[in-house]
Amino acid sequence: MFHLQNLELVHWDYCQRVSLPLDASIITIAGPNGSGKTTLLDAMRTLLGLKCSQPRDFKTYARHAGANVAWLRAVVDNRPHTRQTSSRPFARRLMYSDQVTLACRIDRNGGDWQRRYMVVEGDVSIEQLTERPDKELQVMGVEAWGRMLADAGLSPAIAKVLSLEQGQTDRLCEYSPRELLRLVFDVFGDQEVLNHYDTAREHQQQLGREMVQAEKELDHSKAQLAELQNKVTNYLNWQHKVQERERLATEVLPVLEWHGQRQKLTERSRDLRRQRQHASQAKAERAQKNAELLTLLEARSHAETEEARLLQERDGAATQRDTTRDVERPLEDLVKRETELLALVDKESDAEALTRHLQTLQAQEQELNERHSELLQKKKRITQDLSGLEGQKAPPQPEDARRLRQRLQAQKIDHRFLAEVVEVKDEHWRAAIEGVLRPLRWMVLLEKAGDLAAADTIASAERYRHYTVAPGDVVPAADPHALLAQVQFDARLPRWLIQQLQNLRCVDIPSEGRQTTGSWITPQAYSFDGRGARSVWVEPRDHQFGAAALQAQRDALERDQRRLETELGPLTQAFLAVKRQIEDCKQALAGHSAAQELARRCDEFAAARQAWPGAKQARIAAATRWQQLDTAYGEAKTQHQRADSQYRSLEAALRQRFQEADRLAAELVQRRTQLTSDADTSQLRRRQIPPAWRTPAALQALVEHYRNDIQARLRLEAVEIDLAQDTWEQDSTVQERYRRMEHTVRDQGFNLDDHKVKNFQAATAVFNARESYIEVLRSTVRRYRNNIQELGVLAGVEVSADLPALENDDTVLAQAGLKVNFNFDGKGSIGLNDGEASGGQQVIKSLILLVGLLKDEDSASGGFVFIDEPFAHLDVRNIQLVGHFLRSTQAQYVLTTPITHNLEVFEPAEITLVTSKKPRDSRWAPPIAVAKRRGNPVIAAL
Repeated sequence: MFHLQNLELVHWDYCQRVSLPLDASIITIAGPNGSGKTTLLDAMRTLLGLKCSQPRDFKTYARHAGANVAWLRAVVDNRPHTRQTSSRPFARRLMYSDQVTLACRIDRNGGDWQRRYMVVEGDVSIEQLTERPDKELQVMGVEAWGRMLADAGLSPAIAKVLSLEQGQTDRLCEYSPRELLRLVFDVFGDQEVLNHYDTAREHQQQLGREMVQAEKELDHSKAQLAELQNKVTNYLNWQHKVQERERLATEVLPVLEWHGQRQKLTERSRDLRRQRQHASQAKAERAQKNAELLTLLEARSHAETEEARLLQERDGAATQRDTTRDVERPLEDLVKRETELLALVDKESDAEALTRHLQTLQAQEQELNERHSELLQKKKRITQDLSGLEGQKAPPQPEDARRLRQRLQAQKIDHRFLAEVVEVKDEHWRAAIEGVLRPLRWMVLLEKAGDLAAADTIASAERYRHYTVAPGDVVPAADPHALLAQVQFDARLPRWLIQQLQNLRCVDIPSEGRQTTGSWITPQAYSFDGRGARSVWVEPRDHQFGAAALQAQRDALERDQRRLETELGPLTQAFLAVKRQIEDCKQALAGHSAAQELARRCDEFAAARQAWPGAKQARIAAATRWQQLDTAYGEAKTQHQRADSQYRSLEAALRQRFQEADRLAAELVQRRTQLTSDADTSQLRRRQIPPAWRTPAALQALVEHYRNDIQARLRLEAVEIDLAQDTWEQDSTVQERYRRMEHTVRDQGFNLDDHKVKNFQAATAVFNARESYIEVLRSTVRRYRNNIQELGVLAGVEVSADLPALENDDTVLAQAGLKVNFNFDGKGSIGLNDGEASGGQQVIKSLILLVGLLKDEDSASGGFVFIDEPFAHLDVRNIQLVGHFLRSTQAQYVLTTPITHNLEVFEPAEITLVTSKKPRDSRWAPPIAVAKRRGNPVIAAL
């Protein structure tokens, strides 16, 4: 390894240009803190391509100078270590002079700095280097520079440990035994050989991986062979499917279609024959139904005539009743007047009794007046209800239903109420239908399921008490005995409602229902469910479904109106009589005499008493006659409505049935024509099919295999889909390629087996070679042990090392370590970093380990070391120990130390470089003073 002889700095930190001698074994750089001691060490580190002390770097020092270019130049010795010229450090660069110049140029490159290294034979100045072009100087980067210095002896392993930063003089002591052994092998060159063995082993492993890859490739080739085999199978399957498709399209499908059509023609012919029979039966049934309809028409006409006759007789009876009542009323009034006057005569003499009688009459007047007003209000409401029904097609809706409809229409939500979609088919069962559906009559049936959320929001806000449902199912054909068969719906209904009406059986009387299982209902709306039986009767005035319900409400209102008129007549007469009595009492109190009036009108009252019984009897007879005719008229009207309903229901059913029958008859004629045409077409197709394909045996075989033309067509479609969608091999050369690939795979297998044998032989050779080199490793360890033991003798320290167990095994070599022990002053053995050594002892241990790495085999010294403040935190005794050791090793050291009163730190130095702080107002730092010792320092015993 080379030594430093001279160092020159240009524009490095605050040094404008400095040239320092370094041709000595120990160089000490002294100065106060911040005077640039570490700066000089970092300049040497940068020149050797090493890292500066943390956290500084070369860019920091280059920026401080403020120049665009900074230079670092050193002259090192290139003398041979032996008699051979090739032992010169830079002999590999073909440099054989005793001196070599190392230089580093730091250029500003935009906002960054860039290092360029160069090596020149001889002592060449910076100016001479500047004049030469970069191509002639063979300028290098950091990595190439590091490789060149490694060839000169400054290996990367030494570079890691020779540059000890400030306060880290004991860093080598922190190495573990394994790390120390790796460092020894690296410095003495054995690690490179081990690396070569590792490279060879890696090469063998790579060959093994290649063998594995070759096996994978062989497997891949086998997979390709299997794939080709699959392709051959696929090609054969493709040929088979193409042939099957051709046969299906040309033979199987046409023959089975013809055969299937022949069978269908036979079935159609049979169906046509059965339908003609059904048509004949339907024709006879039609005539019978027409006769029934005519009978119902005659019955309706008779009922209508009877209703008109009874209406006319009732009106005549009403006129007779009114006439007799008009004759009776004056006579009755005179009789009552006489009775009132007689009652008043008895009280005329007693004023107090007359007053009490007047008060009683006034109370009766008030009661009759209130009753009369109440009946008038009811009559007025009935009249208003009758007026509201005029021009209506359906009964009115309740208020909550009207409000909900307005809000739903405002939101454009299509809907209908259940009452709007119900029509009673048979009036006989109206009471039952009205009673069952009464709780549901205002249920909201939505047209769209998407409106359900909005409808729920509106119904919730309105507190609507009836159901709101989404579109349901179409009402199916009902059981004739179910209530569903007696009602017709014009919208879809919820399934639960359809099921409820379907399960409700119609019976005539409760006893008949008790004999069955399940729910039932009678025409009088007496219903039974699982909980029991009850009446769900609804008054006719409350009927809601269909036009008949509107007429029922109108009839009920008219009956109520007539009843009220009947009640109002006597009540009015009684009211007028009470008023007359009140007037008489008032006149009697005023002095008028009731006896005088009796005397004056006695003949008139006698005639009235005589004529009144006959008039009353005539009025009662007329009223009785009118009542009988009114009852008969009501029954005739009901009978007329029932007959009309039956006629209309039967007429609608027959019309629909006859329309369907006419349609079926037309279809029958059309089907017969079509059947004839299809039979002719079948005969034509039969002649087009070869006779061999339509023999009974051939047809039987096709039917057993394919069953019918639909299955054959499905098979044809499946084959076509397979041919269209699947990947088919259609290359006829695939069979030849399969045979060639089979031969190739066989050859690959033979070659792979041969290479496996050769690779195993090479791996065995490498293993044996490294087995032989293990002895060299043991020799290296012994050599290093001898070096540190010799250095320990020089330092006055007993050093021992435990030789590691080195075997030709990767695990043993990876875990091997070098354990070094030190004995200072006979105080016992201590390890590398066990915390028992003092600061000075730690420094000496680290220096022994380091210099032991640098010693040549034939000399006692070698190499150089940079140590930043090795005497930091050491007392005088430890400083003397370290200094004595440094002089005894005779290696080149570059040390730093602050200015101190302890002169022991300067004792070992041959050259002392004294730095000074840069003045505040100065651009550059002061020159560095050089103190060189005369003669060699004496190594005194300690």
